[in-house]
Amino acid sequence: MPGEGHKPTVSLSYIRRLYASPAPELDIGTFKNSALILVSGDLAGFPFDSNGIFSEQTKGIIRRGQFGQTLSISHPLGRLTVAGELWHFTQPLTSRNAVGNLWAVSYPVRKNLVLDAGFDHGLTSSSTHWEGFADFTYPLPHRLWGFHDPK
Repeated sequence: MPGEGHKPTVSLSYIRRLYASPAPELDIGTFKNSALILVSGDLAGFPFDSNGIFSEQTKGIIRRGQFGQTLSISHPLGRLTVAGELWHFTQPLTSRNAVGNLWAVSYPVRKNLVLDAGFDHGLTSSSTHWEGFADFTYPLPHRLWGFHDPK
């Protein structure tokens, strides 16, 4: 649902994995089913995203619900954008909680090329303590499948 003015944008997502690698994913584990509610808006010139994540963790025949929340806020500083995020995930198979924060900067090299880098720091003993990342976003100049915008 698109938002306008003070009304945020709300999106829903559902993911079902048909195959997952036996290697566990960091902090959140490997899920079989996952549903998300994503809320995005703007508060006093600061874009924000808040997410609620509901996943099914499995280990053999054991199935447990996992719940997560994230809140991220970003702000442009000239051409750079600085972003921070707080996150929390339950770890139902170990009866623990993973909590951490993420900080990133992004820079648009061109209209269709954005570079970003940052780090993530876990705040609990069961969270990954330090993790760094760098990547780029490059939208393809043409659609890969048959949708056509008549404009």
